[in-house]
Amino acid sequence: MIMPTQYRPPLYYSRKSRRQPYRLMRYSLAALILAVFTLWSVQYSNAATREAVPRAITPRGELAPDEKTNIDIFKSASPSVVHITTLQNAASFFSMDVQQIPQGTGTGFLWDKDGDIVTNYHVIQGGDAARVTLSDQSTYKAILVGAFPDRDLAVLRISAPQGNIKPILVGTSADLRVGQKVYAIGNPFGLDQTLTTGIVSALGREIESATRRVIRGVIQTDAAINPGNSGGPLLDSAGRLIGVNTMIYSPSGASAGIGFAIPVDEINRVVPKLIQDGRYLRPSLGISAAPPDFNKALGLPEGVAVIGVIAQGPAASIGLQPFTRDITGAIVSGDIITAVNGKSVANYDRLLEALEAYRVGDKVNLQVKRDRRSLNFTVRLGVEG
Repeated sequence: MIMPTQYRPPLYYSRKSRRQPYRLMRYSLAALILAVFTLWSVQYSNAATREAVPRAITPRGELAPDEKTNIDIFKSASPSVVHITTLQNAASFFSMDVQQIPQGTGTGFLWDKDGDIVTNYHVIQGGDAARVTLSDQSTYKAILVGAFPDRDLAVLRISAPQGNIKPILVGTSADLRVGQKVYAIGNPFGLDQTLTTGIVSALGREIESATRRVIRGVIQTDAAINPGNSGGPLLDSAGRLIGVNTMIYSPSGASAGIGFAIPVDEINRVVPKLIQDGRYLRPSLGISAAPPDFNKALGLPEGVAVIGVIAQGPAASIGLQPFTRDITGAIVSGDIITAVNGKSVANYDRLLEALEAYRVGDKVNLQVKRDRRSLNFTVRLGVEG
């Protein structure tokens, strides 16, 4: 006999009963967050109301000896350093009024109590006027006293109270050694005075001036020199001038640790002549020299081949003979200057450099090759031009 199966109703949860656990979890999580926030707020409130005082200062102690030296050098030399702004005349398009607008900036330094200022020629090159700002921020109009582009040097002058003028201490560059400390003061990028330090990296370097003449005996330093530092002083550890910061070697235009300065011995030789005469009166022999490839083309020895002699000039007075051409166009041999007072001159640039060591009116001895003979002449130097 088959018994009927007992009916059992299906088991199920209502929608309300299924949501109950999740809702409980949400309430629990919200309560937890509220509790954490309340606890944090209480702690933050306590921290905000907690008394806070500045930290105690730890005594520093004495400055290091080299730090004291840096400070003393800057304090002593900075009043001698000036900021130079060059100006250019410009006419207004509408009114045609002429105004002076800034063209560039650079650095210089006070040379003497008369208000003479030494800087680089390229700092003032192309300018119509210049203003000079002293370390106390007083500004004065400057006039150009003289310039020697071949050595990238120029002298400006200002009229300022004597109390504001402090000439820089002058040293020597003949006894410099690679490795000794140097200090550069300038106005990079038009900013106020800055001090950078370094060492003498090398001596006897060569750079090219604005006239493409070679400047020899240049000091190389790793003291940072940036645009605007040009014309500023390079100092030794005694705070004395040993050079004028002139240029940097850098593909980017910013300091790359290779800077150059014209040595102070050259400055001390040229600047007094610029102040006295308004220009550098270079001693002259009164000759015209052959181009650099002339000697090589003719198989001649090193030296300055004379291709012209100025009438009644120093060279004419001693009978120097120039290279000429005969009626057939063939070159007639002339004189080759090989040395001045025993100093060899391989080319015309070296001859000019040798003559610059003397003054107009000085007598010098010339060593000359004429054909196969070696001759010596004593000549009194004249004025170039």
